[in-house]
Amino acid sequence: MIRIIDIAQNDLRQLLRDRKTFMFLLAMPILFTVMFGYAFGAFNSGGAADSRIPVGYLDQDNSRISHQLHDLLAASKVIRLAEDQAHSTAELEQLVSDKKIAAALVVPIDYGRANLAGKHPRLTLIADTSTSTGTTIQADVLATANRLDSSVSIALSAEQIAGDSVPFRPTFEKSLSAWQNPPIEIESTLSPALKNLQDDGTYNLGLANTAPGMMLQFAIAGLLTAAQIIVVERKSYSLQRLLTTATRRIHILLGHYLAIFILIFTQFLLLIVFESIVFKVGYLRMPAATFVMAISAAACIAGLGLLIGILARTEEQAVIFSLIPMFVLAGLGGAWVSLEVTGAAFQAIGHLSPIAWALDGFKNVIVRGLGVESVLLPAAALMVYAIVFFGLATWRFWTAEER
Repeated sequence: MIRIIDIAQNDLRQLLRDRKTFMFLLAMPILFTVMFGYAFGAFNSGGAADSRIPVGYLDQDNSRISHQLHDLLAASKVIRLAEDQAHSTAELEQLVSDKKIAAALVVPIDYGRANLAGKHPRLTLIADTSTSTGTTIQADVLATANRLDSSVSIALSAEQIAGDSVPFRPTFEKSLSAWQNPPIEIESTLSPALKNLQDDGTYNLGLANTAPGMMLQFAIAGLLTAAQIIVVERKSYSLQRLLTTATRRIHILLGHYLAIFILIFTQFLLLIVFESIVFKVGYLRMPAATFVMAISAAACIAGLGLLIGILARTEEQAVIFSLIPMFVLAGLGGAWVSLEVTGAAFQAIGHLSPIAWALDGFKNVIVRGLGVESVLLPAAALMVYAIVFFGLATWRFWTAEER
């Protein structure tokens, strides 16, 4: 045991003297977390961003009916009116062509008069209806226009039948208001834990994928310094001399593994505390669950680092063997873009990467507010990866070095 600790201490002294260790393990994760956070709107302080589709709007009629159409469209949960009465129809067409707005709607002259005459005037929609966005906009505009047309028809019919006792305006307004309470509604329900997270503003859910994703990605990148230590040990014949002593091979492997594990686990703890305080990431909502994930993720990545160090024969190979897994495992595992927005097939493939399992566990805590039981499966998967990596490193070490 003493030999294992001595080897680990020696490795840690060398690692802490290398500036690249701090750059990859601390500086880069924080920097990229901030960059991705701003890119995905995680630091917006002005409230929730309007996610509705921008649609240009031009009212050439300027009647009471067209104003009512405007109010209905402005209240839409699908589209957001981008209004500028100075724009002409041609200018709106150009804006749509340049993709500055998703579509444009033009209300023609005499739209209101035609409606009151019992006709169904046509609106001009400028959009690419071959795309899903264009189809969505078309469906929402059509539904709104039909709602308005139906309300006008009902009010006109009532006025024609009952005369002055049922005037047009109140009937029209009552018919429109009836649409506010449809017979069928769809409601989404959040778990109490997630609702609390969103309501009190204590935690930044916008960084739920980015913060742990960058932490895990650069933990793998930081392995290049640990791997280079093993490479230098072999090239300087320190390893060969160590093998001639009473130190057993398993002690050498465990010493190097322990040093990498301590380094990665310390990185996790520092980033978890820093991001919890500064970025309000909800790691500490369930500290025990977060601790389990940090332990298992560090064990997995340390096993990968040991395998890289044993496989690499030169410092250049150590760099390549560290950076390639970083990009492959991070990209495949959802560190850049959450796997939850991909299809089932890509999610299944993505979970071949240990990064995906680690993100599942961390997000169970950060996003879903779940406890230790929710991270047991991801933690177990990471420990399986750790055993596989350590086993491969052991096999390679036994077969590659002279006995």
